[in-house]
Amino acid sequence: MKKSPNMFPKSFFTLLIFFSLSTAVYGGRVIVDQSSSDLVSDGVHGGGGRNSTSIGRERGIISLFAAPVEEACEQSYGFLPCTKTALGNVFLIIVYGYLMFSAATYLSSGSELLLEILGPGLIGGLFLPILGALPDAMLILVSGITGSAAEAQSQVSVGIGLLAGSTVMLLTVIWGTCCVVGKCDLENSTAVDLKDTKGLSLTGSGVTADIWTSYAAMIMAISVLPFIVVQLPQLFHSNSGRHLAVLIALIISLSLLLSYCLYQVFQPWIQTRKLAYVKHKHVISGILKHLKKHALGRLFTDHGTPNIEVLEKLFNAIDENGDGHLSRSELRALVVGIRLEEINLEEDEAIAKVLKDFDTSCDDQVDMQEFIVGVEKWLYEARSSNGSSAQAGPNTINYIDDFHEETKREHSLLGEDQSDEIVEGVENPRKVAIKAALLLLLGTIIAAVFADPLVDAVNNFSSATSIPSFFISFIALPLATNSSEAVSAIIFATRKKKRSASLTFSELYGAVTMNNLLCLSVFLAIVYTRGLIWNFSSEVLVILIVCIVMGILGSIRTTFPLWTSLIAFALYPFSLVLVYVLDYVFGWS
Repeated sequence: MKKSPNMFPKSFFTLLIFFSLSTAVYGGRVIVDQSSSDLVSDGVHGGGGRNSTSIGRERGIISLFAAPVEEACEQSYGFLPCTKTALGNVFLIIVYGYLMFSAATYLSSGSELLLEILGPGLIGGLFLPILGALPDAMLILVSGITGSAAEAQSQVSVGIGLLAGSTVMLLTVIWGTCCVVGKCDLENSTAVDLKDTKGLSLTGSGVTADIWTSYAAMIMAISVLPFIVVQLPQLFHSNSGRHLAVLIALIISLSLLLSYCLYQVFQPWIQTRKLAYVKHKHVISGILKHLKKHALGRLFTDHGTPNIEVLEKLFNAIDENGDGHLSRSELRALVVGIRLEEINLEEDEAIAKVLKDFDTSCDDQVDMQEFIVGVEKWLYEARSSNGSSAQAGPNTINYIDDFHEETKREHSLLGEDQSDEIVEGVENPRKVAIKAALLLLLGTIIAAVFADPLVDAVNNFSSATSIPSFFISFIALPLATNSSEAVSAIIFATRKKKRSASLTFSELYGAVTMNNLLCLSVFLAIVYTRGLIWNFSSEVLVILIVCIVMGILGSIRTTFPLWTSLIAFALYPFSLVLVYVLDYVFGWS
């Protein structure tokens, strides 16, 4: 996905505006802070010695966001603006949130540029998922690492709110939106690329993903295991084992994180091997179907064994020069008509696969005995893949058609479709590498610097409005840290193709998996090292419900009719209501 070339000017322009505001706020406060104590007795009514300059500056626009002197807040890093008023903190949340959104955008852009140069594998499997979860991890880290243990215990609600909010938003609002904007007409339970004529039909339109997307959904569902482990002491009403449960959950979370990264590294290789196997099966099924069509009799006898006489006649018919051997040019007649374009396979590759199975003498040709043995092996493979009995009769030949259709479905599920990909070489890789490094560095610095002020602004807004910080971080912070990812997924889904739908949902499942593993690992490490109390039963329950429901839905099917988006959309308000009821009605918190 191509990014705007104006990223750096935009970032510096944003920082310039922000520091201008921070300087204005800080400057306004200097006058008040430098006043003598007898001039600010109550922090509201000015003392007799207050000059007109200080009064004029306090009545400026910035003063709308200022707090009374006796409620002075602590400035992050000693100079960034802060306030105790609700309106002021809304402003700061928007500013800091935009900066975190920018950080996420730069990290995403830099990662994609790096991927263009180095390709998938280590970069795509290890670094990209980690960098995608970095803004969330930073916010979770600063929510519990600063201040006293008591302050950290109060602030970690921001971290758990962000963790739950990001997971729920991606799997509900964003997942449902991608389903709606990417919908195509469903025919034979499969979405037809670029065909969208049925409108908002709940059963007649939807999206289809490949089998790898189902695997991603399964992995996402498994990634909730650490949440279950850390909740066990509370499930059994035990206080003694809570600290140990946090440690065990942390070890499991880190182990699963490492396993997931390794899977991502080797997944392209696994996918390539799987595709090669299915292509080979397609050649087998296609040739068997061709032989069945041109056979002078049944390929199976009444006893369910291959008919040697018919196979010999087929061999002689293919052996055009009658030398008793099938050359590459003669084998080409077997692969004609298999429609190899359906699986992106060349005729020479198909012939090579036939020789690999038939040519046991390795002389680059096939004699009659090799041909009969090879076809027998293929016939038994086709029959066994359909669960046929070894004693099947002549009607077993029907399984050749079933085997062929099954192979086509397998290839379709694997999702190999290069038609919408444009492979471009990277011009001037050194320049692109430098740009990628600068984007990654800029995004990391912004995320590291402004995560703490954003958490402080959320906590201050919570104090000013008496709204629990969990709900603020649940709703607002994911919009900042996941907006770039969400917009990218939605735009990609609008291409209305199976491949784009597969990549979109895989990206969402992968992001949630990293939340459940990397971000949770950071959170558990903070709770364990600082001796905090794990008391987030309602939040964990929400994450479990949403991940398990959407994980099961994504793993048991590859086609999602439009009605499935209604389930996703409904889970978002359900999650908010459930947390509120459990915490403030049943007192779980």
